[in-house]
Amino acid sequence: MGLDDQPYGFGIVGLTIGPGLVILGLLIPFRAIFAGLAGNNPQTADLLPRVNRWAGWFIFALTLAVYLLTLEPTASFWDCGEFIAAAYKLQVPHAPGAPLYLLLGRLFSLLAFGEVTRVAFYINSISALASAFTVLFLFWTITILAKRLLVKPATAPTKLQVFLIISSGAVGAFSFAFSDSFWFSAVEAEVYALSSFFTAFVVWAMLQWQGSNNQMVGYRWLLLIAYMMGLSIGVHLLNLLAIPAMAFIYYYHQYTFTWRGALLTFLLSLALIGIMMSGIITGLPSVAGAFELFFVNAVGLPFRSGLLLFGIIFMGLLIFGLRKSHQNQKTGVQLFLLSFVFIVVGYSSYLIIPIRSNYNPLLDENNPEDVLSFISYLKREQYEQRPLLYGPQYATGLIDQKPGKPEYTKGKETYEIADYKIEPVYDPKGLQLLPRLYSSDPNHLTEYQKWVSIDPSKLPTFGQNLLYMLRYQLGHMYGRYFLWNFVGRDSDVQHAGVNWPRNNNQALPYNVATNKARNAYFALPLLLGLMGLFYQYRRQQKDAIVIGLLFVFTGVAIAFYLNQPPIEPRERDYAFVGSFYAFAIWIGLGIPALALGLQKILKKWWFPVITATSFGLLVIAIMLQQNWDDHDRSERYFATDMAHNMLASCAPNAILFTNGDNDTFPLWYAQEVEGFRRDVRVIVSTFLNTDWYINQMKRPAYESAPLPISLSPEHYQFSTNSYLPYVAQPQVATGMDVTQFISLVKQNHPVLQVQAQDGRMFLSFPTKKFFLPVDKAAVLRSQSVPADRQNQIVDQLTWEIPQKGMERKQLILFDILATNNWQRPVYFSSTLNQNDFMYFKPYLQNEGMAYRLLPVKELKTGPEPYVAKEIMYQNLMQQFRWRNLQNPAIYYDETYLNTLVTNYRQQFYVLAESFYQAGNTQKAREIINYCLKVLPDKSLPYDYQTVPLAELLAKTGDQQQSEAIRNKITARANQALQYYLAGNNALFTREIQLNLLTLQQLTLTAQNLNQTQKAAELENLFLNFYNRL
Repeated sequence: MGLDDQPYGFGIVGLTIGPGLVILGLLIPFRAIFAGLAGNNPQTADLLPRVNRWAGWFIFALTLAVYLLTLEPTASFWDCGEFIAAAYKLQVPHAPGAPLYLLLGRLFSLLAFGEVTRVAFYINSISALASAFTVLFLFWTITILAKRLLVKPATAPTKLQVFLIISSGAVGAFSFAFSDSFWFSAVEAEVYALSSFFTAFVVWAMLQWQGSNNQMVGYRWLLLIAYMMGLSIGVHLLNLLAIPAMAFIYYYHQYTFTWRGALLTFLLSLALIGIMMSGIITGLPSVAGAFELFFVNAVGLPFRSGLLLFGIIFMGLLIFGLRKSHQNQKTGVQLFLLSFVFIVVGYSSYLIIPIRSNYNPLLDENNPEDVLSFISYLKREQYEQRPLLYGPQYATGLIDQKPGKPEYTKGKETYEIADYKIEPVYDPKGLQLLPRLYSSDPNHLTEYQKWVSIDPSKLPTFGQNLLYMLRYQLGHMYGRYFLWNFVGRDSDVQHAGVNWPRNNNQALPYNVATNKARNAYFALPLLLGLMGLFYQYRRQQKDAIVIGLLFVFTGVAIAFYLNQPPIEPRERDYAFVGSFYAFAIWIGLGIPALALGLQKILKKWWFPVITATSFGLLVIAIMLQQNWDDHDRSERYFATDMAHNMLASCAPNAILFTNGDNDTFPLWYAQEVEGFRRDVRVIVSTFLNTDWYINQMKRPAYESAPLPISLSPEHYQFSTNSYLPYVAQPQVATGMDVTQFISLVKQNHPVLQVQAQDGRMFLSFPTKKFFLPVDKAAVLRSQSVPADRQNQIVDQLTWEIPQKGMERKQLILFDILATNNWQRPVYFSSTLNQNDFMYFKPYLQNEGMAYRLLPVKELKTGPEPYVAKEIMYQNLMQQFRWRNLQNPAIYYDETYLNTLVTNYRQQFYVLAESFYQAGNTQKAREIINYCLKVLPDKSLPYDYQTVPLAELLAKTGDQQQSEAIRNKITARANQALQYYLAGNNALFTREIQLNLLTLQQLTLTAQNLNQTQKAAELENLFLNFYNRL
């Protein structure tokens, strides 16, 4: 891969031969290990091993079939589009990366044989395959544990016991396979399914080691586990949380139990996790980085010489240690060193990240192409660092900011210090043990008060921190997810509660009653799991403690470590799947527990076994039936169609500013994989706050020329100009030419400089009012302004910044506008945060899913940008894709409904309204009816944005349909407000506000249509709910 001579490393060497050789290389250790394991399973007349093996593969096949049938055929929202795009061409995704997943993704993408629209399906199928293997190893794990419960050592199981053991494994495995959170990850391109496979495998392998009577075979099992742990690092770090459980398997097998020994084992397991995370994953690169810095900067050797010397010394020490331990017959030392070697070999997949980054691919997040930037990438230094055990709280005073570690950049011959990290110094009186209430964000402070009674102006107590941790972090953000999977889920509305059996008689609003994510298991999986837990603890206490450690460390421990703020962009249940995996083991063991309980009553063995198994299968059938409709993504194309529609909204060679995540990742997929509209340069607005992203935007990408950015790296490197405060200067109070401002920034001009408290100088901006002179000749040459608007071309664009500070992304935006001179079209996505471009509204032109910036100011003023009717009509009615949005069987959660569908309906309304205002009533009605056709209520329920559509429908003459739509929306808003105001309404503020807004709009619509009585009724309904807040 490092020898590819094609641009971006996109040649056959980098994308086919290289990945294939790397995967083959990573398979070599398996051959060495399995060579010693093969043939060590003695032949036996026992029925169990044969049945166990074939039953496991049957469960694997059945589960894989379910996942493939429900697999999303293309990219999903969130990180999936990014991972597919990155895997397809081995590019660099967000930190800390997932290199092994990317390698596998690249190889699976080759199965599409050049059919780019099938690439996503095959990369998605990695998750399906990994999930099916997870279920397979879960089955085999449960049967091992069930056998220990039912069969005496050195005794062959009876046929009835075999049946009960297999039933136990099948019920436990299927309960996990069809659980809400695990199934969600099994049908999309994310790392969590593959990470779950590694966890399942190492736990099963540790049990195999425990059952091995041959010491050398046992050593090979341990080496296999070490290697799989190393490989798992290249997917996700969640696998490391299985270490405490495996440590206790080792302890119970090797030593006699003592409390001192158990405590020491527990502490050593925690230390081992720390060694893996800080000693190997970030530690080895950090030591290599120190070597590189010393030998390049101090000794004067060429770049990478320090890395080479470190590699030689590291390999030499390992070889020396292995030879010495072998010569001296130190088996324990040899096993330890070999395990370390296998972990490092598995971890070596991470070398792909800097190798590929050195090609400067189009997706190269953080640009980790040298060892120093690679270390920062591994440590995720660009993300917010949350305090864990000790630190500041929301009201802790910041008393100073001091320069910390140096930040290096690669110079011509040495690594040069470009800046220093800023380390805040907090008032020691405000530091707290276990700081959970740490965020000073105003929105977070508001949310904190929903969970614990605090005064935002005062420091919270230790007790308040603990209460928030118990109620929100452990209860709401873990306990609720656990119960979702084994009791039932209320809906997919964020913060939705648990669907307890008693809730089934409750009057439900339409959006909850018809919600496909409303699943009821009647708490049967929970009861079965609790039976299995108590049964195992009573009969095999040591095994119960092992599974309990796995359950706690992949659940509660994660919730504690994440220290989550009170606002998350989405639900995080997928992070706790390991805990649900552990509980599924107990669900499986609940079958023999139930059978033995029934046997005491019914006396006959076969009838209790059949009854318990039948009950278990009933539970599985309920979970499968309840979860199918909200996990079947087989016909869903929404995310990629949204990307197509947004890119199709842009003129050729456009510059498109977007948000991150769902606003951008599908676009990356469309361009990188399907090759659609590669002339459009997509800019993630928030990424413009980083230096590496700006550098990338200054390079060409496919058919897109470099962005017109005139600032040099020294003007935006590291913390330079990351934030410019507003320092008013009277001489430019009426406004400043933005071109002049950018010129002063380039000069680091003293007129913009201000001094910080620590004596450092940094730049400010002297006025909130800016203007950009318009070169009318250049505008006319670009043919960007329609002929009917050319008489409205302005002499200059003027705008005013509302904020008291200018982020780097605004500085770069202004530079682009000043440098571009209307040569390339500039667009802002319709879903972009309006704070990023609101001051340009008078000059924006709506063309579909994006607003185009033009040097034209509409004579009339209004809240919405000018509508380019003909362009927008062609886009919405002819160009845009609306695949399968009319199918009520397809599941669309609130990510789709509350943002994107609402946005679509708003664009249809804006277009229809513009034709209506122009006197074209027929076309306005045609647009509305088309909207109701492609975004129908049966699959995408009406929302508040449908109300203005209904009003306009009445104005165009269709009173009957308008009335029917508004009556339906009124009834639903009434139901929803009754429901949310009757419960814990503090968690559903957004739903309450949206439904109150809907009633307000309905009232206003009735007034506009001269329906006085109806308006009065709606107003009274609104006031009734409003007064209950």
